[in-house]
Amino acid sequence: MSELPRSWHVTSLGEIGFVQSGVGFPNEAQGLTSGHYPVYKVGDVSRSVLQAKGNLKSANNYVSKETAASLKGYIFPAGSTLFAKIGEALKLNRRAFVIREGLADNNVMGYKAEPGVSDRFVYHYLRTQDLAAFSRSTTVPSIRKGDVEEIIVQLPPADEQTRIAAKLDELLAQVDTLKARIDGIPALLKRFRQSVLAAAVSGRLTEEWRAKNGAKIEVEGSAAETSEEFAWPMVRLGDVALDFSYGSSAKSQRAGDIPVLRMGNIQGGRLVWDDLVFSSNPEELKKYSLQVGDVLFNRTNSPELVGKTATYKGEQPAIYAGYLIRVRCSEHLISDFLNYCLNSPQGKDYCWQVKTDGVSQSNINAKKLADFRFGLPSTEEQTEIVRCVDQLFSFAERLEARISDARIRIDRLTQSILAKALRGDLVPQDPNDEPADLLLDRIKAQRAAAPKNKRGRRSTTED
Repeated sequence: MSELPRSWHVTSLGEIGFVQSGVGFPNEAQGLTSGHYPVYKVGDVSRSVLQAKGNLKSANNYVSKETAASLKGYIFPAGSTLFAKIGEALKLNRRAFVIREGLADNNVMGYKAEPGVSDRFVYHYLRTQDLAAFSRSTTVPSIRKGDVEEIIVQLPPADEQTRIAAKLDELLAQVDTLKARIDGIPALLKRFRQSVLAAAVSGRLTEEWRAKNGAKIEVEGSAAETSEEFAWPMVRLGDVALDFSYGSSAKSQRAGDIPVLRMGNIQGGRLVWDDLVFSSNPEELKKYSLQVGDVLFNRTNSPELVGKTATYKGEQPAIYAGYLIRVRCSEHLISDFLNYCLNSPQGKDYCWQVKTDGVSQSNINAKKLADFRFGLPSTEEQTEIVRCVDQLFSFAERLEARISDARIRIDRLTQSILAKALRGDLVPQDPNDEPADLLLDRIKAQRAAAPKNKRGRRSTTED
């Protein structure tokens, strides 16, 4: 519908409620994990968006009634909507609905509607507002009380506000449930990939292939113990690789002739070609030039990331930096198969066991890398394993793309539902509802009769 229903009225947030700021908390007032009042901070407001209905009933900090009184901060009653008043756009556009009264620190601002106005309706209305657009600062984005008070509101009758809020809670809870399920899929896909790699390097992935083709279990030049379950020779990487070489230690540049691949360019078992640095040194280019099939191993990184591995596919000429080891495979070892072995749970477990830990980083040198032992099938079976893994990973990537699209659609759906509700299209109007302009008249009269120092205030000294 192009026009508001007759019983609605255009007003502002300042005319139907009050905006309050939080209060500063000295260090000595912080750190309590229980108390009479929770103290809501920006982090709590951010966390609430992950909870059902965006409700806030607990915080990480509390104060006693006596401390609250000494701080002289405003007590945000249940029904208040809190939001950050300082920070980047993402923080400024998060909302939280208070269901347990409490204080807020001075980086938080809150809104409480007058009696007769649905707090839940106002909460949903504020979810449609881009508060970051009101930021007046170029260095540290922040919003002011007056800007929030001037936000225009299309106000329905009180009873319709309640119906709209209830319907929004119902529909958006369903959307949140769907979003939570979708948000859980990436973790499932991560486990799926690890399961695929575990099956690949253990022989389970190609059981049917071996049954049909007959597995060649002899590998020339390898003498080694045999895996009892699948009859693959167990080999040492140093015995089936031609070379282990450390990368360039020269300082790279933001511009140059050839990209220098660094540890950040290894992501998810593949090379990513962004945030590149370059070299134009002819000696460096000759010495560290990569060949198609070279496997790059991240020898120095955090304990969780050390040992990241990827295969160079010849996407463009490149050399590699000093925190990487280049492994060049022999004819008995397919580089993609080695990459999958090193990225598998077996490979990650080996890296975890042999890494040397420093203050903030771990290291795995070439000697330890060369000692990595793994089951080595024939090159024919390695090729089949790589084909199967690539196929399954491609399926996971397609699913991830669909998940990304679904997230966008869900975000649009949320805004579409809110927009429909706040123009009067979500629930039917009832001609028996008291028009909103009468509610506004009553609020004005209540405000005119109230003492100025009590308007919209709830002191911490009140009992």
